[in-house]
Amino acid sequence: MIEALDYFRTRLAHETDPSDVYAAQKAGDPFVLVDVRGAEAWAQGRISGAVHMPYREIAERAPREIDRGVDVVVYCWSPGCNAGQKGALAFAELGYRVREMIGGYEYWVREGQPAENDEGPLNRVFDPTVMVVSP
Repeated sequence: MIEALDYFRTRLAHETDPSDVYAAQKAGDPFVLVDVRGAEAWAQGRISGAVHMPYREIAERAPREIDRGVDVVVYCWSPGCNAGQKGALAFAELGYRVREMIGGYEYWVREGQPAENDEGPLNRVFDPTVMVVSP
């Protein structure tokens, strides 16, 4: 029982999900949302309000660009992408309070949260396989 409690408490301390991140954005909670994918992925589409910092650049850029006193949330493509974990590890190694947004960009978009690309806002889609969609 203790092992299960420790495991789930630890996971929840270091992970978040698209719904909670969107709620935090709407509430004005102070955090920096970081897209750790490459330039082509960023150009194709990203979460509105995110900062682009590919995980390979975090060690060099983060100390100059992101205040260590602010919480960081990282994301990559999807549950099938481990760049979010690599990015979270890089921030943690620098002493940041960091969480990974599980589900990544894929689930953000599937839940109909605001996304954009270089041309502007993207259409919002509400996927009934990942959320309740009201008629």
